[in-house]
Amino acid sequence: MRECARLMIGPYATIREAIAVIEKEAAQIALVADPAGRLLGTVTDGDVRRGMLDGLSLDQPVELVMNPEPSTVLQGTPWKSAYELMLGKGLRRIPVVSPDGTVTGMEALEDFLKPAPRDNAVVIMAGGLGTRLAPLTKDCPKPLLKVGSKPILETILESLISCSFRSFFFSVNYRADMIESYFGNGSKWGVSIRYLREEEPLGTAGALSLLPPVPDKPMIVINGDLLTSLNFAHLLQYHEEHGSSATMCIREYAYSIPYGVVDTDQHRFRGIREKPVHRTFVNAGIYVLESRLIAAIPPSTFTNMTVLFEQLASRGERVSVFPVQEYWLDIGRMDDYERANREYGEVFP
Repeated sequence: MRECARLMIGPYATIREAIAVIEKEAAQIALVADPAGRLLGTVTDGDVRRGMLDGLSLDQPVELVMNPEPSTVLQGTPWKSAYELMLGKGLRRIPVVSPDGTVTGMEALEDFLKPAPRDNAVVIMAGGLGTRLAPLTKDCPKPLLKVGSKPILETILESLISCSFRSFFFSVNYRADMIESYFGNGSKWGVSIRYLREEEPLGTAGALSLLPPVPDKPMIVINGDLLTSLNFAHLLQYHEEHGSSATMCIREYAYSIPYGVVDTDQHRFRGIREKPVHRTFVNAGIYVLESRLIAAIPPSTFTNMTVLFEQLASRGERVSVFPVQEYWLDIGRMDDYERANREYGEVFP
């Protein structure tokens, strides 16, 4: 049983504070408790994502997204009973409570299991020209630019390896020889790396037409210029739980209008909103696809992932979105690259 004092927050804490606990402690859960330590509810990243999709602000009370009737095990319950309960309910974490409901600890599924390597294929798009980062990319492909002490692509690879993925494909084009020379066949990291060599740019979906036969399991596709602390295992679980054909990661993007916005009703003045902030979701460049979809991608044809998702939705396929609240940065411009180097040590210590 694990100690869990650092996982506990009060009912009037914000959703943002719950996210900080979930991420910092790597426990995948926050426990909402009263001042006496009695359990009131639990919050997982799935609860937070549903709240975001419902339009809740991260500064609203956590009680708006918490599960008020979580599963628990009584202190003293044999580990086998706790393990069977977690398996039966599909839980990774379960609070341990005393007879009066006071939290005394936490059981974690991985404490009972040795995680097996995943044979889901992972495709990392590493063939872009990186023109907006010139002159840095004049003689070096963007995925090999160093952020912190290692190339961007290596950080992405190691993040996926930490989630037990072992089978990788790198889509390469610009300076492909440098990427292949650095990563080789993946043996240095204990994984398999193969290469999808684009003779000409095929887009973020078109390159998938170069894949050889892969296991009939969902595959992850990610742009090779992202830094994120996303738990890719959570993403895969979310995709499977929703029975999706395809899942797109999305990121909330906020922008402020630097003027007073006037509300009108035809010719009548109704009010004014000073410098309002608008929030929307943008494509985060991370996807999950069922492997059967690859056969429908036309070979040797430039196709972007956004087009593929629109086609899937128009055909009536189940297409989902997965809000990313973890650290995420698209290194597309020089100021993004400079920011990534400033923040790298905090996100990937």
